[in-house]
Amino acid sequence: MGGSWSRIMSVIWAKKEIRILILGLDNAGKTTLLYRLKIGEVVSTIPTIGFNVESVTYGKLNFNVWDLGGQTSIRPYWRCYYANTAAVIFVIDSTDLDRLSTAQEELAAMLAEEELRDAALLVFANKQDQPGAKGAGEISEALRLGDLKDRNWSIVACSAIDGRGVDEGMDWLARTHDAQAAVELV
Repeated sequence: MGGSWSRIMSVIWAKKEIRILILGLDNAGKTTLLYRLKIGEVVSTIPTIGFNVESVTYGKLNFNVWDLGGQTSIRPYWRCYYANTAAVIFVIDSTDLDRLSTAQEELAAMLAEEELRDAALLVFANKQDQPGAKGAGEISEALRLGDLKDRNWSIVACSAIDGRGVDEGMDWLARTHDAQAAVELV
């Protein structure tokens, strides 16, 4: 018993590095979110052609974060990055109601991939600082998140610009990873 408890506590208190993908349609705010996490402020961004990779420390976790472009021509290549991914952060532009069905289709296709079977899912309903932004409940319904019975997931309303909701989502992700790592050791 003592040995198991020691292993669990070492997992919880040790710094861990996990691979996270930030995905979503173009113009959802993925890169803005990445740099909010990395340096704590908003930076001027341009559409991501390809990807950005950053190491981000949040609490006890070290994230190796891959921000992949979301243009239609780039989305088929997302699957090349799925291996060894512990979590996916899916960013939604909560003001872009015309493309919610496209976002739902892309999310469903991605979650059907075998390599992401065990990955946690954090959805950020971004751009809550903008007029007309839909709340997390409405975005959850549009994405059919309630149908996800076999994975850890959460949705958080946020603004990558002013930081609202970002810590709440990342706290959930850190807790989820800690709990999953502890279960794997027992």
